[in-house]
Amino acid sequence: MREGLARNLGLQVPEAGLPFRFVYWADLRYPQPLTGAGNREPYRPDHGLGPFPSPAGDPASAAPTLTDRIYRGLSHLQEATGLTPVDDLILEYRLDDLWGYYADAAFRASARERLRVALAEAAGEDVLIAAHSMGGLIAYDVLRAAEADGTPLPRCTLVTLGSPLGLAELKLKLADEHGALRVPAALTAWTNLMDRQDIATVGDDLGAICAPNAAGVRVRDVPVINAYRGPDGTENRHKSYGYLRTPEFSKAVAGFLAASPAERG
Repeated sequence: MREGLARNLGLQVPEAGLPFRFVYWADLRYPQPLTGAGNREPYRPDHGLGPFPSPAGDPASAAPTLTDRIYRGLSHLQEATGLTPVDDLILEYRLDDLWGYYADAAFRASARERLRVALAEAAGEDVLIAAHSMGGLIAYDVLRAAEADGTPLPRCTLVTLGSPLGLAELKLKLADEHGALRVPAALTAWTNLMDRQDIATVGDDLGAICAPNAAGVRVRDVPVINAYRGPDGTENRHKSYGYLRTPEFSKAVAGFLAASPAERG
């Protein structure tokens, strides 16, 4: 995040100057972390200069891909029939943590509890939730559940990155648990950042499937370019590091910090 703020906006933010809490869930599924050569996609600073790439300089990258258009047709058929063979393949072989989230109730409950506790400890504050991939699903579940049972929440801004919430199977599961898809009541803003070549973001844009909340807050879908490449040069359009240093995410963070009463002192 600090790399993106520096490259994209010229903001040199020391580590201690960016109040941040990492709500971690990976250890609930994976007992041992990846280390050394086992981590084929580590974080390392990009050695380029100037802002990271953006659809603002490449408008074609903001348009739905052929995969998007094909999937949307299949998605509507899956929703109508309640049968989701295409999504089953995507979840099991490309987004298997999501598969585990729904297959393992204990894991699902523990992951939600970690975010619930973090939000409870931030009561009365302004909070930006930066939720990558399945984190967006966990955030949505926690926010809607808290709304249903009357749990107090801080004032939340949500930024989802590479969110899979447009997948037909997830839309069906979310509707079964929480009712019609809509922006959670606690949110004062929701920005959905999506690389059009990220398989997790295929399907309808979130603004098209989520109704606004009672305050009129809507999802704002924003195409980005995830420029992450691993040490061998292979790109990964879903990687968290690439999303976190996009110009669009940097602007969201800088805007939140500038508007936060705590930051204004």
